[in-house]
Amino acid sequence: MTLPAHPTPSRVDGLQRAALVAGSVGLAACVAGGFANPSQFFRSYLFAFLFWAGLAVGCLSISMIHHLTGGLWGLVIRRILEAGTRTLPFVALLFVPVALGVPRLYPWASADAVAADEVLQHKSAYLNTPFFYGRAGFYFAVWILLAHFMNKWSLALDAGPDRATSRRLRGLSGGGLVLLGLTITFSSVDWAMSLDPHWYSTIYGVLFMVGQALSALAFVIVCIAALSGEKPLSDVVRPGSVHDLGKLMLAFVMLWTYVNLSQFLIMWSGNLPEEIPWYIRRLRGGWQHLALALVLFHFALPFLLLLSRDLKRSAGPLALVAGSLLAFRLADLYWLVAPDMGALGHSGGLAFHWLDVMAPIGLGGLWLAVFAGQLKGRPLVPVGEPEIRELLDEANGVAR
Repeated sequence: MTLPAHPTPSRVDGLQRAALVAGSVGLAACVAGGFANPSQFFRSYLFAFLFWAGLAVGCLSISMIHHLTGGLWGLVIRRILEAGTRTLPFVALLFVPVALGVPRLYPWASADAVAADEVLQHKSAYLNTPFFYGRAGFYFAVWILLAHFMNKWSLALDAGPDRATSRRLRGLSGGGLVLLGLTITFSSVDWAMSLDPHWYSTIYGVLFMVGQALSALAFVIVCIAALSGEKPLSDVVRPGSVHDLGKLMLAFVMLWTYVNLSQFLIMWSGNLPEEIPWYIRRLRGGWQHLALALVLFHFALPFLLLLSRDLKRSAGPLALVAGSLLAFRLADLYWLVAPDMGALGHSGGLAFHWLDVMAPIGLGGLWLAVFAGQLKGRPLVPVGEPEIRELLDEANGVAR
């Protein structure tokens, strides 16, 4: 059977052009801001990097989950997820400014601070600049290698079902998820939790794992809704598969809430002096308003909306919920890391800086441009999968 050729939807080209313009403008503004206030530049850049890097890693996580579990829901979004994973070499390049800003970002990178702090001295065997760089290189090597083989073997399936290749993908996904769990945990400790080296949480890595997966899922739902009106996605996106994506997003919303609430209750009930200040900083000086917004718009409202079966079966309304969640994922990350970055002014209260807006726009625009370029490199659906072939044949009136 000759598979029909499907050109890239025009919206992908439009997204790439718009993202490149936005990214260039945002990055130029960040560079100008960096000359005026280098410390603030590195703080804002780290915040933006954590979000977009997490989105790429989250795409890898969701892709592996699908290869282990199967289902039409994952086939519909497979190529979008894979395009997200292929941005990881670019994400590694985006890490360079973070590496350069280590002395301005992390207290443990200052020899004077370490000499005056017994806790930093105790942790110096792990929290030191050379080891920090080495671990970062290891994380990116693992992520890029996993993405490479996932993409390579997945593309091979376009020629038709192959049990050996499918087994390799499942095996890689099973072991890969273990590696992802470890690398995400340690990278979150290195890049975010060590901003306050006196504080620690054994559940912190899980916060990042769940948040990254939720960000990736919300992102691909927005993409599916935007592209579902054009071929080939218009032939394969059905209410049932959209419904599955909505149910999965509801599950991740509840899991995010459970993990955050668990950490809060454990630490608050323990009332330990080395743990409680982390929450006190985030529940005073204006930060409590952002915390309340997260409770309302990252959990309560999405939870209630996603209970609706009709909403979950309609790509447009579901994408509105997903887009809102994506915006509040950014707010949640800011609430997690900004209070520890000295970016609050003299009052210690919530104080946004314009670079906190331009950095996510700049990095996000460039990331989306690379993502769109990767999305154009392959068919938007895995045409070798039997379920996808049936849907394409049905849409094109081909008898089987």
